[in-house]
Amino acid sequence: MLLQAAGLALLAALSPTALLVAAVYLGSARPRLVTAFYLAGAVLMSLIMGVILLVALRNANLQRPGEHTPRYELRLVLGILLLAAAVVVARRQPRPPDPDKPPKGIVSKLVADPKPLSAFLVGLLIFAPGVSFLAAVQVIATAQASFDLTAIALIVVVVINVLLVWLPIVIHLVAPEFATRHLTAFNSWLRAHGKLILIGVLAAVGGIMIINGIYGLITGR
Repeated sequence: MLLQAAGLALLAALSPTALLVAAVYLGSARPRLVTAFYLAGAVLMSLIMGVILLVALRNANLQRPGEHTPRYELRLVLGILLLAAAVVVARRQPRPPDPDKPPKGIVSKLVADPKPLSAFLVGLLIFAPGVSFLAAVQVIATAQASFDLTAIALIVVVVINVLLVWLPIVIHLVAPEFATRHLTAFNSWLRAHGKLILIGVLAAVGGIMIINGIYGLITGR
């Protein structure tokens, strides 16, 4: 259970947007303070939504052996939704940026003005749960595990989910010049390949959930 949930959380963590924002904040006037608030918002949102999703799924009693079919049907549906999202992203044609127009969207506006409070709000907004995170929590919620193991698994999922926020902070603390130089280069690479990465992550998680759901429905395990 823990290994499967951690694997899905890792795929959920591969968010180009989350890393792009971290790179912007680490290049600001107060990089560590601003990024720390960004991390706080990300952790808080992930933890709260993780607990809410866990409680909701546990109240549905999907962890019981008798709820085998609904449990794997849910995983199958989540996988189909993820594959559908991958198709939508692949078909969407991005508009070329207009340098004469200010950035649209509340997140873009908040990121453009790096301050502790705005960074905290960005962390909350960016880490609103997606289907990949739900899939990781669903694995925990539907497992027949003790309270202690469930709590540990949820904490592990939350920590992995915000990986691309705390990892750049750690690198910046250890080697600030290295982090600034390489994050700037990686930032440019992500801007060029972010769409492809997002499609790959959605398709990978969706495929895993579909295979797992079909396998569970067929074998009854």
